[in-house]
Amino acid sequence: MPPIYRVDGDSVVTSPDAAGPWDRRMQHGSAPAALVTWAAERIPTPVAMDIARVTIDLMRPVPVAPLTIATEILREGRKIQLCGVKLLADGVQVVGATVLKIKRHALTLPEHVKALPVTLPSPEDSLLEDGHAATSPFVRSVSMRAARGRFGQAGAGAIWFRVDHPLIAGEPLSQAMRAVVAADFSNGTASSLDFRAWTYINADLTVSFARQPVGEWILLDGDSWIGPDGAGLAMSRLADRQGYFGRAVQSLVIEKR
Repeated sequence: MPPIYRVDGDSVVTSPDAAGPWDRRMQHGSAPAALVTWAAERIPTPVAMDIARVTIDLMRPVPVAPLTIATEILREGRKIQLCGVKLLADGVQVVGATVLKIKRHALTLPEHVKALPVTLPSPEDSLLEDGHAATSPFVRSVSMRAARGRFGQAGAGAIWFRVDHPLIAGEPLSQAMRAVVAADFSNGTASSLDFRAWTYINADLTVSFARQPVGEWILLDGDSWIGPDGAGLAMSRLADRQGYFGRAVQSLVIEKR
């Protein structure tokens, strides 16, 4: 499978494999989320920093088409850097994002401050999820294992995700990129509605990190709240094999099919 993107300067060529489940002409949200995170990580920092938060506003459906990346530093400090990233399609902004980085330095923490362990089954002991590539080409890039519930079925779920293929040609996949790719699946991990009868597209994605994830597998331990007026929330606690490290929240647009 070829990479999802090929980047040359600020120009991006998009593979058809970026398409999501709602419309083959539009990208799965995980793809531009990873691209935005990659672009932000390339911005130099005055000291070593890690990503603490990624907030992505999907201002328009992101087409499976050539894109342009624009980045800027919104705030530069000794302890933080706030970056702005835009994706444009044919000159029209389709994604706006801010990425917060925080200075990295080792701490000796009190004994009672410990990582929250994962008590759910490991990826190897979880149920193989397959067949989703039939509705979303991008899913061919990702392996899924269900620790609780099933992906795309109503009810709170806990699903392990692993990115299996290159996302950006010639570029490594960072741990933050792995996390945001998984996080954009929150609405399918913790769906309260039947996919066959409803659409619940996310209009944004915010991922917050207490630490950087470790390893290839990312767990979404999810839930969702659906309101009566066309809006909802999909929320996930993010974990790796060592324990929980972050949270993801999506604002959902709910419509009857």
